[in-house]
Amino acid sequence: MLRALLFTLSVVAIAHAELCKPDAQNAFKVRISIKTALGDNAYAWDANEEYLFKAMVAFAMRRYSSKSTTQISNVLLCNVTDRVSFWFVVTDSSKNVTTVPGSEVEAAIRMNRNRINSAFLLSDKTLQFLKITSTLSPPVEPSTPVWLIVFGVVLCLIVAGIVFLIFSGIQKHKKKNKESTETENLEEKVEVTLENGIPCEALDLKPGHINGVFAADDERFTSL
Repeated sequence: MLRALLFTLSVVAIAHAELCKPDAQNAFKVRISIKTALGDNAYAWDANEEYLFKAMVAFAMRRYSSKSTTQISNVLLCNVTDRVSFWFVVTDSSKNVTTVPGSEVEAAIRMNRNRINSAFLLSDKTLQFLKITSTLSPPVEPSTPVWLIVFGVVLCLIVAGIVFLIFSGIQKHKKKNKESTETENLEEKVEVTLENGIPCEALDLKPGHINGVFAADDERFTSL
């Protein structure tokens, strides 16, 4: 019984070794740069991290297809290096001796790329699936609706325009009053009369004022 079990495990191991190897059908290479991404806070890549990677791939496959029964044991890793890079395949849960088509694995990874990156505190540049193109992160939705922002900007412009018009009107009114006052003061200080079209100073016509020329003539002719 024990021999049969060991033989079965050996066959499975050999089959898995054939399925997961560099450039194998439906296999993908992964390159991780933890030190580059986290610097002094970098963590070591060990068996626990490998388990988490398998779990995230299995999660991506199950989320991609609601009917999927992919387990962590269906994700195989091989050729793991210290730097860190490795290959992985996803086996068919129903047969366990064949791999899931690469197109399905690629679609699942692309669909859940952000979740996988977040699990390892990495990005598309530091967690690279070499045969899977990077996907753009979903746009961040602002906490305030866009229409409310636009409405606020338009309202501010309208209020600013009204304030400007009121201020301009007040300034013009003050300027007009100032000019009117200056004109009135000038008219009070300078009294100019026009005689035959020629300006001349106003004559002092107070009662009792005698012209000096006529006074001299009167004295010359009237004294006897």
